[in-house]
Amino acid sequence: MVADFFRKSWAAVPFDAKVLNWARRARAEGDQAVRDPALARWWVCRDTWFVGVDALPNDVHGAFVGGEPLGGAPKRAIEALFGAWAPLHRGQLSVVRPGYPQPREGESDAAFGYRLKRDAAHVDGIKAAGADRRRRIDERHAWILGLPLTQNSPGEAPLVVWEGSHEIIRAALLEALAPHAEADWGRVDVTDAYVAARRRVFDTCRRVAVTAAPGAGYVLHRLAVHGVAPWVAPWGAPGPGQPGESATRMVAYFRPNWAGDMRAWLTAP
Repeated sequence: MVADFFRKSWAAVPFDAKVLNWARRARAEGDQAVRDPALARWWVCRDTWFVGVDALPNDVHGAFVGGEPLGGAPKRAIEALFGAWAPLHRGQLSVVRPGYPQPREGESDAAFGYRLKRDAAHVDGIKAAGADRRRRIDERHAWILGLPLTQNSPGEAPLVVWEGSHEIIRAALLEALAPHAEADWGRVDVTDAYVAARRRVFDTCRRVAVTAAPGAGYVLHRLAVHGVAPWVAPWGAPGPGQPGESATRMVAYFRPNWAGDMRAWLTAP
């Protein structure tokens, strides 16, 4: 798994019965969260996407009140890849409904076209801000762990990853930042380098849809280019929650903060 991960930018986490129990509880908590009026603003793209916000009420061990900590296969996978597990933030819910993608409020035609044709592909933490939408490295995550909470087919808005993309992004960012003092790296405009690197990723890397059943999951490299594919599968038949017939696609994500400096974030495996 380790060699494949650092070649492909992602790895599957095998099924674990204890994680399935965790996912069932997380699904119940997630169902409440997406109906919470206080969180309604996170339904975007004409109510087809619930943005991945920290909506699950788990503690730093991943446990819900009265429940067990999150461990098992995901913890073993993270430790094998990075050497250490990390305290967990509240789980981030990414929920997609049939009909995704639709234009997001305030989204330009070009931005929606990118969402539709390129899966809104991005690297987490490299954020656009201001009227000119210039990008800087705003957040640094240690890793990305996805734990599906619903059973879905590959046509139901899966995660997509460009294999090997993390190395292209790494090289481009290091080159763009090299002329600047390390203390200033978080303020450097990396837009042009990032966009050019992302274009190289689309031209040279294999795009794969990544799916898993509740109880299993996947780990992404922190620099991997990834996104969400359109919902193309038929739906509305009897039995919500069955492949090809689901009313939603729900995944819990954990992205703990990187503990070191930015150079280590960019250069570590």
